[in-house]
Amino acid sequence: MFLDLYLFQEINKFANKWLLLDILGIFFAKYSGYILVVLLFSFLLLKNKNNYRVMFVQAICSAILSRLFIVEIIRFIYFRNRPFVDWPVNLVLKHEASASFPSGHASLYFAIAFTIFFFNKKIGCVFLITSFLIGLARIFVGVHYPLDILAGIAIGLFSAWIGNKYLRKYIYTLNKKIFALGKEN
Repeated sequence: MFLDLYLFQEINKFANKWLLLDILGIFFAKYSGYILVVLLFSFLLLKNKNNYRVMFVQAICSAILSRLFIVEIIRFIYFRNRPFVDWPVNLVLKHEASASFPSGHASLYFAIAFTIFFFNKKIGCVFLITSFLIGLARIFVGVHYPLDILAGIAIGLFSAWIGNKYLRKYIYTLNKKIFALGKEN
């Protein structure tokens, strides 16, 4: 826990020093995730609709599993205060004093990013880098410890792996059946 606090303080110490850095921190911590979600939905408009449709459904299922189930179960069992509750923090982004561990943002966006990575490495890398910046920014603005983000990454990876291992075939089969029915009418 000492290393977790130390890393938090080393990252957070740059907050409230430079306006541009604070603006970037707020953008990545609060708003860039919406861009990832819009990009995820945009895959439904691409040429190879069957493959991207399956990727979209799998990403949504993985995100729901990670954020709404696994994170909430862990938070129910183990409550950890946010850094600004227990320590003097350079708080750049106002946040309620809810549970900090694990990071819901990290688990959600990494579940989406890893799912996309399993389908398309290049686009997946863009999603993974952006998700990493979201996690780093949430530490920077003072609302998460590094361990919260690491746990969120692990949950996101696990959820995407579950989706890739168990859902992909099912979604492909369901997709074929649904669109075969549409062609009959």
